Amino acid sequence: MKKLIFLDTEGTGIDLKEDRLCQVAYKIDDTMTVKNFKPPVPISIKAMSVTNITNKMVENEEAFQGSDFAKELQELLNENILVAHNASFDIAMLENEGLKVPQYICTLKLSRYLDDKAEIPEHNMQFLRYYYGIDMDVVAHSADGDVLVLEAVHNHLINLAKEKAGIDDEETILKRMMEISEKPSLIRRFSFGKHIEKLVEEVAQKDRGYLEWFLKTKEEEGTDEDWLYTLKYYLNKK
Repeated sequence: MKKLIFLDTEGTGIDLKEDRLCQVAYKIDDTMTVKNFKPPVPISIKAMSVTNITNKMVENEEAFQGSDFAKELQELLNENILVAHNASFDIAMLENEGLKVPQYICTLKLSRYLDDKAEIPEHNMQFLRYYYGIDMDVVAHSADGDVLVLEAVHNHLINLAKEKAGIDDEETILKRMMEISEKPSLIRRFSFGKHIEKLVEEVAQKDRGYLEWFLKTKEEEGTDEDWLYTLKYYLNKK
């Protein structure tokens, strides 16, 4: 059975096409690895305000692309299964640096999938940590802290999946989780904007024009497969 690599990346921003890595943290077995890198583009002020990683902090670090670290990480990814929250972001950051991710699990998509009654208002990782009552003495947005929270959230979701499916075989569950992670996820509730906390299905019935406008916006951006899938699903639903 393949091992799991719990991974979190920090980038110069959130543009999946242009931004680059400035930090990678991952845990496999009981070993935690955290390393900073000097990106080929500056870290944005917005990114600094979230990660607390500044351009000055990484100015003397090596570049990620072509490093021994990158080569070793690629070998680990080839042999094991990546686990990340909103994995499409981390995968895009890794691909921008020339790495490939053959197999992965996205805890964001798993959380949405398992929440089929739309009971959870938000699905960001730190919200899930407290929603599920995961008691951990870690600092949010620290590299190693985020990876530890990711691992704990993943383990909780796996247990929920086993209970829901009535299956205790972890390898079978992990295979199903990978299948779910590879497909766009259905977002059932707004966590922002004028319709915050409302069900997307209800908005489709009462404010169809808003969903049509939102879909056009997402199509122009072209990077959010989950919202594109969700909006088309509810707008086409009979």
